[in-house]
Parts: sequence; C-alpha cells; structure tokens
Amino acid sequence: MFKIIKVTQLDYYDNLYITCSDDSIERHDYIVAETKRGLELLSVVKGTYEIPKDNIVEPDGKYLRLATEEDLIKFKVNDEKASEALDFCKDAVKQEKLEMNLVNAKYTLDLKKLIFNFTSDERVDFRNLVRILATKFKTRIELRQIGVRDEAKYLGGIGPCGRAHCCSTFLGDFVPVSIQMAKNQDLSLSPSKISGACGRLMCCLNYEDEYYEEARVKLPDVGEKVKTPAGIGKVIGINILDLAVRVKGSDDYIEEYGEEDIDKLEVVN
Repeated sequence: MFKIIKVTQLDYYDNLYITCSDDSIERHDYIVAETKRGLELLSVVKGTYEIPKDNIVEPDGKYLRLATEEDLIKFKVNDEKASEALDFCKDAVKQEKLEMNLVNAKYTLDLKKLIFNFTSDERVDFRNLVRILATKFKTRIELRQIGVRDEAKYLGGIGPCGRAHCCSTFLGDFVPVSIQMAKNQDLSLSPSKISGACGRLMCCLNYEDEYYEEARVKLPDVGEKVKTPAGIGKVIGINILDLAVRVKGSDDYIEEYGEEDIDKLEVVN
C-alpha cells in the first residue's frame, strides 16, 4: 500500500497527489511539499489515506512538513513579487515582439524558480526572453505554454450559470467533452450556448450525460410513430428529465405520457 494526500494550489484548483507518511494530516491543513515545480505551499483536500501502488503511476511530490504562519506570509509576499515580475515580462514580450499571451507568474516558496504560464497559437522561440528574465530576477526561469482551458482555470471568472468556473474551484482534472453530450441533452448547438469562457465545450456537459444516455434508451425518438392506448400517433416531443413523451394522434389531439405509461408505447415501423 501507498500513503498519500490529495492537495491543491491556494490560488486555483489543481489536484496533486503527494506521498505522506504522517497520518495526522487532515483536510484544510496547509503543507509544504517538494513537487515537480519546486518547493510549494499547498492546501490539503483529502488527508492521509492508503491506496494500492498499482493505482498511482507517479506521485506529484513529497510531503515535507506542515506550513507555518511564516510560510503563509511568505506565500503572499512571493505572490506580490510574481505580479511585478509578470508586468516586467509583458513589457519584455512586447520589446521582443513575441506572439505569446502571458497568463500568470508564480514563484516557488523558496524563490529558487519563477514560472510564467502563457498561451500561443504557435511555437515560440523565447530563449532570449529567458536570458532577459534571468538577468533581471537572478533566479531560475521557466516558461510553460498552456492550453486555453488551463488559462480559464488560472484566470477564473463566472460561468453562464452564475457560479465561478468549475475548473477554478473544484474540477481538478479536465474530462473529455463531446458535441454528442450536448445532443443527448437536447441543448442548442450554438457555440455561444454550449461553450465556456475558454471557448471550448463546457465541462458541465459531462456531469449528467450518463443519466441522459440511460434515459434516452427508454424513450422513443422525436418523429417516430408509436402505438398508444388511443391509437397510432407521432412523437412530437420528449422530456428526458421527467421521462415524458408528447404524442400527436391522427385527430391532431396531443397527449402526454409520463414515466408510468412509457412501457405502453410501442414503436411502429
């Protein structure tokens, strides 16, 4: 068995799995860990628990200790320094005439690394920019090209539902989303209706897709002819959430059949 804790960043949600032998670590604790990015201050999402070694490919880092008040203060100070570094980097990008959009900057807790995240539609030669930044900040510089979904996660915002972006608050890992999910839910296929702030299909299309797929199997398709207790009719509408079907008979009378009556409907070929 393998002992780990589930953690996330303080300023945006990004699931990480850290090895930890300390059984006293609990949810909402702040810890200091050595990750692939360097020394980081992280928030615990799930306390120490055991999993089989086969269930984890490679841990994202190693737990070092509980965070102190000094660590929290240092994190805030580093965040202010990173904001200033981001402004300097934006000016340098303009001077170098690079086609890249800087998203954010972040120092590791020990200030040994300064990480800049950016988006770009093409590959960017930023070697000279790295030299400029290393000379200015006297630390190791890392430039990471990210996708538009990651950009939305880092920047945050409000979705069309009126709530904060799922990716910025609780959705640690992105899941595949397809246009078929929107079709299953009878949603408008207009890009403005089913796209998130990142311009990609909204992650929430995936949440109820399993239910809609299961429910659709029980219902006839719109346009099909069905045999009802009142005779042959044509399906003109379905309500997946209520498992209801609206059928138009030969006399143009429209009848709605609920979940308890669906089994009485027989599709006529």
